[in-house]
Parts: sequence; structure tokens; C-alpha cells
Amino acid sequence: MPQQYKIDKVAEIESRIQDNNGVFVVNYSGLTVKQAEALRHTLRETGAEMKVYKNNLVRIALKNQDQPDIDELLVGPVAYVFYENEPVEAAKALKDFAQKSKGVLEIKGGISEGKAVSAEEVNAIAELPTKDQLLGQIAGLISGFARDIAVCVNGVSSGLARSIQQVSEQKAA
Repeated sequence: MPQQYKIDKVAEIESRIQDNNGVFVVNYSGLTVKQAEALRHTLRETGAEMKVYKNNLVRIALKNQDQPDIDELLVGPVAYVFYENEPVEAAKALKDFAQKSKGVLEIKGGISEGKAVSAEEVNAIAELPTKDQLLGQIAGLISGFARDIAVCVNGVSSGLARSIQQVSEQKAA
């Protein structure tokens, strides 16, 4: 019979899986306490949170929540980065930190929007613009098109007015 604290931990992990859109798995061996605190602070600013759990308990929680199989990632000392909204900001924070720490932090992969992702895919996600940036780009494109249409419509009416004025001047002469 499993011990109660393990049952409670599995329930906590399941709750995190339900409450968040995904999780990234990182190898944190070699991080100093100061580096780990800095990483946690950076992740908190993006709406993500890094936790360390026993791999077997995470395996059980993922299976209970019908999540993809990522057993090959759950080996060795790993931490789990749960993100609430979109994966881009959390992935950027992890990638930037991994580059600054010169390989001390290794991104192993994870689960994003119900699908297993590799380390390469997490790095590719980090290169994408955020949802807010994309919305801003779309708004800029729409306003640009609207401005162009307004200029064209205005050009037609002013051209017509000039033509009518020239015709009236010719008839008056």
C-alpha cells in the first residue's frame, strides 16, 4: 500500500497538470542555489513555476491524467517547469538561462498543449513571437490596409472633383 505522503504528492502533481497548459522537463544538475533562485524568479515573471518531484510520482500523475508518455525524459535529476498560459515565454526564459549558464541547465523536452515535445521543439517554441506580439503584428497589418484603402478612396473622389472642376472651367471659357 502506498504511503499517504506519496498519494498526496501525486494528487498535487495531477492538480498542477490540470491547472497548467503544459510542462517542460529540464536537467538542473550543476545549478547553484543562487542560479536556481534566479531561474525560478525569471520563470515566475513569465507565469511559469519550476518544481522538483520524484520522477516515479510524475510518471504516475501523467498516466492518471492521460498525458503523453515522456518516460525517456524522466531520468536523473530533473525539474518540472509548469506554465499557465502560453509556452513561448517560459521556453524563452529557459533557453536564455541555459545559454547564460553555459550548459549547466539542459532542456530535455516536455508536454505542450497535450503533445510530447523534444528539446529541439522547445527551442523552436522559444524562437516564436508571443501571442501578444502576434496580435500586435496583425493589428498593424489591418490598420495599414485600412489606411491604404482610405488613401485610394480619397484619391478617386479628389480626382473626380478635379476633373469636374476642369470641365466646368473649360465650358466657362
